[in-house]
Amino acid sequence: METLTRVDDILNQARDWLKNGDRVALATVISTWGSSPRPVGSQLAINEHGAFVGSVSGGCVEGAVVDSAKSIIAGAEPAILEFSVSDEQAMGVGLTCGGTLKVFVTAVHDPSLLSQLCEHLANRVPVCVVMSLDSGEFSLVTGDGICGASAVSDQTHDTALSMLKNSEIAVLAGAGESEVFAHSIIPPPRLFIVGAGHITQALAPMAQIAGFEVSVIDPRTAFTTAERFPQTDLSTLWPDDYFRLNPPDAHSALVTLVHDPKIDDPALESALYSDMFYIGALGSRKTHRGRVDRLRIKNFTDQDMMRIHAPVGLDLGGRKPAEIAVSIIAEIVQAWNGVE
Repeated sequence: METLTRVDDILNQARDWLKNGDRVALATVISTWGSSPRPVGSQLAINEHGAFVGSVSGGCVEGAVVDSAKSIIAGAEPAILEFSVSDEQAMGVGLTCGGTLKVFVTAVHDPSLLSQLCEHLANRVPVCVVMSLDSGEFSLVTGDGICGASAVSDQTHDTALSMLKNSEIAVLAGAGESEVFAHSIIPPPRLFIVGAGHITQALAPMAQIAGFEVSVIDPRTAFTTAERFPQTDLSTLWPDDYFRLNPPDAHSALVTLVHDPKIDDPALESALYSDMFYIGALGSRKTHRGRVDRLRIKNFTDQDMMRIHAPVGLDLGGRKPAEIAVSIIAEIVQAWNGVE
């Protein structure tokens, strides 16, 4: 089966299997040492027939995890699987060199709670999943409270809230039989691209491959077509109308590529009123000076202007649309990962 790497895709598939009457297990990487191609928090969903989505490593690790999951679905206790390999054995189990990998496998005990988790992610609500490594039961911690069967101590609750605030991916807390795994799941990053030109035709699929939810916004209907942008969310609304209906959040990025102030400027204004993590605008330095002057008239400050990456993208020396797209997605990924 196709490997899906986005956590929301994996959990949605697990939910759909459960709705269809299949029993399901979840496998989660809870710790790694040495080399591992998948980070802590990576997940694999497995149904009773052995079908799976996601990835915890590769090679025979996946096979061993699926075999264990089928046994646990059939009634065995949750288990922590440990894989330790030498450099010589590494390639056979999906590791680039020697290392140790721990994977926790448990059956899904509460389908309604899994559905609630999927709903939170669909609504772009950050969630910390606190899972008991004894029973496999889990609770959901959000900024609004806790729900679920697994008991969450005050200390673990505070840790989970801190993880959400700092967008941390995973942490191990507790000791002995009370040991829990707390996994912070944040919404996938979104990229709003204003302008449906040649650069966007290269940029949109690149961003999708990199794990971004992509929306292309351009009121010019001749440009914004499914033929030019297959499998991409498209809108022909004017940007200010679009963002009133689809408010951006801290996990969102904007790139304006039209080179027309009537279309670009309203998008930039909407972005500057938000807490988007990245704002970029195509154009020369001269073009940007004119853009800054127009935004100042709208009472935006010099500090606001500093949020705009212009000219957009890393300076890779490229001039072709695909080369410019590479420079843009590279700069956005750099910002998303917090690299200065």
